[in-house]
Amino acid sequence: MRDAMNVRKISFPRYAEYNCAFKYVFEEALEVRCITPPAITKRTMELGAKHSPEFVCTPFKITLGSMIEALEAGADTLMMVHGLCRLGYYGELQEQILHDLGYHFDFINLSEYDMSKKKEYIKIVKRINPKVHLARFVAKFMEGVRMVEYLDEITAIYYKNCGFDPTGQYKAAYQRFLTDMYTARTRSDIEDGYRSVRQAFQAVPLNRPVRPLRVGVVGEFYTVMDAFSNLELEQKLADMGVEIHRWMNVTHQFLHNHGQKNMAVKIKNLCTYEMGPTATANIWYAKECAERGFDGLVHIKSAGCTPEIDVMPVLQTISRDYKIPVLYLTYDSQSSDVGMMTRLEAFYDMIHMRKKVL
Repeated sequence: MRDAMNVRKISFPRYAEYNCAFKYVFEEALEVRCITPPAITKRTMELGAKHSPEFVCTPFKITLGSMIEALEAGADTLMMVHGLCRLGYYGELQEQILHDLGYHFDFINLSEYDMSKKKEYIKIVKRINPKVHLARFVAKFMEGVRMVEYLDEITAIYYKNCGFDPTGQYKAAYQRFLTDMYTARTRSDIEDGYRSVRQAFQAVPLNRPVRPLRVGVVGEFYTVMDAFSNLELEQKLADMGVEIHRWMNVTHQFLHNHGQKNMAVKIKNLCTYEMGPTATANIWYAKECAERGFDGLVHIKSAGCTPEIDVMPVLQTISRDYKIPVLYLTYDSQSSDVGMMTRLEAFYDMIHMRKKVL
């Protein structure tokens, strides 16, 4: 590794628990120091909202606040992803805002690169660390990808089952797994952490009903996966004794999603055109849940998310055709935990009574 005084200190906005994989790739594959932003709190939101344009969507405010906290923690380089909605414009605007606030840093905006060309990835890697060994980088990068796959798999298992563990062992095992991923330095560490949590999950005696309430969760890519952004909706529903299913994650959407055209075919009676980066997947999965006899659906989006606003009428059609209740939740920087709990409890009571009747 390069001399410690010259090592780049890079950071990425906090996003759910995926920063463990970013940390692994930055430090083990790119051989730079990763400054992991603090967990998102009310302060993060307030910082971002204070310096953001009034009508931008909530993920913009949260990621901006997270960048500010990363710079406060000592980062000298920030990286921002690209996207198919307004996310594609985030980087340029956030960089300007941060410079106007007086911060000095290098900004790597992936929107400036043609991500369809392999040579662009090499440019990004060499910009972060010109001395990186490409073969080693590829090997370690793939280990980081495996970490993401494990994270999504274990998270899905957790929310499907944690509501039926009265002892709290499931949650404790999941938290240990996250700690193992954030502290992993080798492939062996990743594999050991994965095996350990699978064994721990299997050892927990679950008090599961014969036919538990099953709820499918769909929505906007950032808010649906980030627990702070959606006020821990999945955990709250699980704590009521609900089996949670969510298809949308990094693994499904980016790593192994080779069936986007098949999704479009399956929902062609519901929509003809692509309406946004996650619209097809959300409509497809909502229909899948309805056909599988789920007891309800929850649709999550941030305020002003145009693609997901377009999805809502289609979900209403699915709700009508399959007789499945849908709860629509919109989040902004002023969203109240108390207000959401009131709606969740009412939704739970409705699907619980409906299941008894049916």
